[in-house]
Amino acid sequence: MTTEELIQEQPLTFELEYADATREAVAAGVVEREAEQTERVEHDAESRTKKEQILALYEAGTTDIAQIVRAVGARPSYVAQVLQSAGFLTGYFDLYTTTGREQNVYTRFFRNVLSFKTVEAARESVQKIDRLYNYFERLGDRAGQHQAMVLALTGKNRARWSGKQEESAVFNEWLAAH
Repeated sequence: MTTEELIQEQPLTFELEYADATREAVAAGVVEREAEQTERVEHDAESRTKKEQILALYEAGTTDIAQIVRAVGARPSYVAQVLQSAGFLTGYFDLYTTTGREQNVYTRFFRNVLSFKTVEAARESVQKIDRLYNYFERLGDRAGQHQAMVLALTGKNRARWSGKQEESAVFNEWLAAH
């Protein structure tokens, strides 16, 4: 059976691992209260941006990201980014969060290295990533090398999903060589 046939047979839904916790909360009436808060915030949604809706839901007591995602119709990474920028959420990182924030001990080495505005900017980024990769190789620091590869993959994917195929190819070529 192909993937397309599976999707048609059983449409994919957004489910989270902590569904059991949600079921228990329903029994306790917590979800009903959160649903009422969500309704109040959604009522004002027509005049608010998604960002404002996300912040209003969180401030009203809806702290479950999945519930905010469903209420607002935004991607989980966007909801997390908005909450993180507002100081409500810490320690969240994904493909689309800024590389300027400290994620681990290697982050400071890679700060402001990633750029794919133009093909030339992508090449300069790859040169910087390559220098850092080689530096960590000389030190025998495999984790540092891995961080360089993660940043190159992030650049490739961000460029690709931004419609910048040539810039994405620059990162892809470096990754293929390493």
